[in-house]
This record gives sequence, C-alpha cells and structure tokens, in this order.
Amino acid sequence: MAALIRAEVDRVYASLPEAQRIRKFLLLHKELDVDDEELTRTRKLRRGVIADKYRDIIDAIYSGRTSIPVDTVIRFQEGTTQRIRTRPAVIDRLPVPAAARAPEAA
Repeated sequence: MAALIRAEVDRVYASLPEAQRIRKFLLLHKELDVDDEELTRTRKLRRGVIADKYRDIIDAIYSGRTSIPVDTVIRFQEGTTQRIRTRPAVIDRLPVPAAARAPEAA
C-alpha cells in the first residue's frame, strides 16, 4: 500500500510548487472518520481536531523519526472497541542520493 501511495505522490510531485511538495508521509493506523469528528459530514478535514488528536505523530514526523509507536483504542460504529499497537513508518519522499542507491542489475 505504501508503494502505491508513494507512486501517486511521485506522479503529482512534479506539478507542485516547491513549497507545496510532500517531503514525508505515513499511513495512519485507521481511516479518518466522520464519527470520530476528524471529518465533516461532507468529508472535509477538520484540521484542528486532526492537529490535536495526532499531535504526537505530527511532531514525530517533523522531528526526523523514522517510525512512531501508536497504542490506541478504536471504537466501531456498533460500539465494540479494539486496541491497536503498531509502529507506522515515516516515508521520506526526498530522493535517495545516487551514491547511496543499490547498484542496478545489468
């Protein structure tokens, strides 16, 4: 999944001004949801809620960490809950320097 998203980020990357280009991203442990107040009913991001709820993850991305421990409980629509413990990886969009790349097979 991360490779698919990275490919799409790479495709769009060239059309964006430098200041708007994605440098790092990660795949969250859950989809953003209206019921969790992360989205409006029309599916727009609630930036303030997301900034508060995911502050530790956002701070970790900007501090240069390569993965972030997540330990949370998710409540489903029917009322059940599930605990999730994971370490999503921060994916660096910046190109790998040529000297650090693996040699290509001939």
